Amino acid sequence: MADKPSVLFVCVHNAGRSQMAAAWLAHLAGDRVEVRSAGSNPGDRVNPAAVEAMAEVGIDISAETPKILTVDVVRESDVCITMGCGDTCPVFPGKRYLDWKLEDPAGQGVEAVRPIRDEIKTLVEGLIAEIAPAKPEATA
Repeated sequence: MADKPSVLFVCVHNAGRSQMAAAWLAHLAGDRVEVRSAGSNPGDRVNPAAVEAMAEVGIDISAETPKILTVDVVRESDVCITMGCGDTCPVFPGKRYLDWKLEDPAGQGVEAVRPIRDEIKTLVEGLIAEIAPAKPEATA
């Protein structure tokens, strides 16, 4: 893995789970990780309930747009995470592939999306601890 690991979150429409996961990773890991998200059949827009749920925790994903999954984006990523949505990534040697089984927020209100958001945060925190733990502060 490179000095700055790259993570790709994949879900069919790239409109809910993968967008929330990418936002959590960027928010929690900062510049220690390169973050991408994509889908095999991207939606027209990010799920409004996901936007609202993330805004409740101070993360704005309203300007994000669903992106198409390409072979190149997989090739450029160290870790590829599907979101329990049946999507698959092209397989390249040396990459780490994970599948996080998460409920689909599509068509659900913000009340149903909140627990999904919180579960994603917990999974992202575990991922950060593995691939990009915070560097200890230097002592004087």
